[in-house]
Amino acid sequence: MPVATPDQYAEMLDTAKKTGFAFPAINVSTSSTINAVLQGLTEAGSDGIIQVTTGGADYFAGQTVKARASGALAFAAFATEVAKNYPITVALHTDHCPKDALPGFVLPLIEASEAEVRAGRNPIFQSHMWDGSAVPLPENLDMAKELLPRMKNIRAILEVEIGVVGGEEDGVSHDINEHLYTTLDDAIATVEALGLGEQGRYMSALTFGNVHGVYKPGNVKLRPSLLKEIQDGIQAKYGTGEKPLDLVFHGGSGSSDAEIAEAVANGVVKMNIDTDTQYAYTRDIAGWMFQNYDGVLKIDGEVGNKKVYDPRAWGKHAETAMAQRVIAATQQLGSAGHAISR
Repeated sequence: MPVATPDQYAEMLDTAKKTGFAFPAINVSTSSTINAVLQGLTEAGSDGIIQVTTGGADYFAGQTVKARASGALAFAAFATEVAKNYPITVALHTDHCPKDALPGFVLPLIEASEAEVRAGRNPIFQSHMWDGSAVPLPENLDMAKELLPRMKNIRAILEVEIGVVGGEEDGVSHDINEHLYTTLDDAIATVEALGLGEQGRYMSALTFGNVHGVYKPGNVKLRPSLLKEIQDGIQAKYGTGEKPLDLVFHGGSGSSDAEIAEAVANGVVKMNIDTDTQYAYTRDIAGWMFQNYDGVLKIDGEVGNKKVYDPRAWGKHAETAMAQRVIAATQQLGSAGHAISR
């Protein structure tokens, strides 16, 4: 299926919230990892979201140049083309974009989509994240207010982070402290600034103890019940239906099935997955190299075995391993078997 249209993306998110599941949003950094996501989603019968960070976009552009917007466009062009070969629907998203990265990352990408829409086509990306977690909340929301009308005009969705996700991802780093928990007052300030959809659709990455990267159980206390408290508070204040906010779960590596299920039940429609899929991909390559040591290396004057050191050989193996982790994510989040093309 082609990459999601704006209407299809809206249908995906609406169906997830109504039915009670969430989509995995998988970070990628190469064409191989894009293919792994598409393979996994297809085998699971799930739609999903493929996303790229500033660092991932840098890598797509080439490690010796500084052209992350170009890298992001290359990612989108490749994903858009190859997605046509799969029977599921994916949306394209840009992940964490802090203030200093806006001019070289998200803003040029919005401009590129604006040109596409003026030409009668769909936006290149279906959603973009503005990560204002490192600045005071008023400044965070001021920038979101500036971006939201432009997103609405291209029928794309803005993602905002309200609160702080601990740990580090592609240079965005935060301490693990009390700021990991979004308050109801923070959420009310967000609604006062951005509305409840009438100014443009947005997703909120509220924080409830989340940490990026790998952490051992007990290092951070997740409080997914906080999401329900905030949803109920917004519903009571503004007279909305239940779960008025579209929520995003960041930093979920190591979370228990029960914690993920509770977060989804409280309105999470998108869960970011990066660390676990990175490990699945690289762990398989490591295993391949150890198992085929005398084939991938020219030892004692031998010639090695081209069939095992060919990058396509271990690359296919790694893609399948990563695809298995994607399948597990769809099962954990409940999106397996819910592709809108079915």
